Amino acid sequence: MKTITLLILSLLLTACATAPPKSQENACAIFEEKEDWYDASRKVEKKHGLPIHVQLAIMRQESSFKHDAKPPRETFLGIPLWWRKSSAYGYAQVKDETWDWYISKTGNSGADRDDYDDAVDFMGWYASISNKTLGISKWDAYNQYLAYHEGHGGWKQKSFNKKPWLIKIAKKVQSYAEQYGAQLKNCHANLGSPWWWPF
Repeated sequence: MKTITLLILSLLLTACATAPPKSQENACAIFEEKEDWYDASRKVEKKHGLPIHVQLAIMRQESSFKHDAKPPRETFLGIPLWWRKSSAYGYAQVKDETWDWYISKTGNSGADRDDYDDAVDFMGWYASISNKTLGISKWDAYNQYLAYHEGHGGWKQKSFNKKPWLIKIAKKVQSYAEQYGAQLKNCHANLGSPWWWPF
């Protein structure tokens, strides 16, 4: 009985640790609930130059902050099939081959797509490539998202011009970023670990 109780408690704690933030509309509320997320995002901003509000905007669109998010399954006559539309997984919705590319280039072999720290590091790394190869500002949530969704080759060929639905989503990501950016101006000084924290 004691073993079962401990197992249940362990599962509950795991669920709480990985549950999406209760309020996805407010960056301050997100980081007040998930304090370690702010430290991870701040680290990525310093390392790769991708602003925190852009990180949040893309992640909200891609996974709604769900650590184990997956694309929907393919359907046939309205019946869900076994396989999914792509291998995208995790907070940042990264496909298998793209994640393998990230690991091979960064050497971050222990990285997991369902780990917030690793997911935002990937986003920062990818945005840096978008900046270097395509000239997209890291503050430009609209075009960063289009390059994120279509790939660098797709963005260069302007494949998104044939996808009005994607243009609409990119505008929504830009709106999220603007909203988060304005919110963070009012609370960033109170976020994160104290200066004396050893980790």
